[in-house]
Amino acid sequence: MPRARSRYAPDRGLTGRMVTTMFLIGLLYVVFVGVLLADLRGSWPIILIITGGLFIAQFWFSDRIAAYGMGAREVNPEQAPELHGTIDRICALADMPKPRVAIADSDVPNAFATGRSEKTALVCATTGLLRRLEPEELEGVLAHELSHVAHRDVAVMTIASFLGVLAGVITRIALWGGFARSRPGNDPAGILLLLIPLISAVVYAISFLLTRLLSRYRELSADRAAALLTGRPSALASALTKVSGQMARIPTEDLRKAEPYNAFYFMPAFSAKESMGRLFSSHPTLEQRLDQLSRISTDLSR
Repeated sequence: MPRARSRYAPDRGLTGRMVTTMFLIGLLYVVFVGVLLADLRGSWPIILIITGGLFIAQFWFSDRIAAYGMGAREVNPEQAPELHGTIDRICALADMPKPRVAIADSDVPNAFATGRSEKTALVCATTGLLRRLEPEELEGVLAHELSHVAHRDVAVMTIASFLGVLAGVITRIALWGGFARSRPGNDPAGILLLLIPLISAVVYAISFLLTRLLSRYRELSADRAAALLTGRPSALASALTKVSGQMARIPTEDLRKAEPYNAFYFMPAFSAKESMGRLFSSHPTLEQRLDQLSRISTDLSR
């Protein structure tokens, strides 16, 4: 029997955006791969096998790779009783299975969740976050991360991020495999092959923007779900404000090391200030997040 859904507030907007984003990205790649296969007729088995293998590896092992890259180490209740206790309370409140629990030895105050499903999920907090937040603030942050697990948007973002670089990989395979043999200048297939790098760049750019747009919405959705579940949007707002302020005190070198994993984190290592930078950002602005939490607080008080 399938397990009942968690008590996290359902978000049809997030579900709709995830489905739409995946459809549009998938459509891009169906067209792109179709163009390649039409031109590289004799090489299509190699392209499909290699790209298919990369996709499977990314989907099955991305959570372990991300956790390893961010220095996460699993801890048991004896090693981190307060962290386990907080996650136990949230899971009981949300009626969802408890994920694996980890700590990353980093002074950058942050948290993240990985895993393609609730069974493989891992929630990690950094030592910098545990040291700086009050218990109710930590609960808000961890409820935010567990919302990602409950809504299964971690798996969707894993697939979307993989497809975002697939165009470049396919192009490299085509060129590396010697498929770009010289052809007569008036051969339409030869002209098409010369356009592959340009097409690849366009596909990557569109995929990147769609993925970033989805990422920003999923963060707002996780904030909203966490605030409604715990009933304390002010605690989450306090955590956001505190973490954002503390980021400015972290050495730039440490922030640079954390920056590649911004899409996973509760708060990005660097926040975009300019409007163009916000377009490429994986997270909404602090002002947007606080404004949403303020509205939720007002609604709950009624």
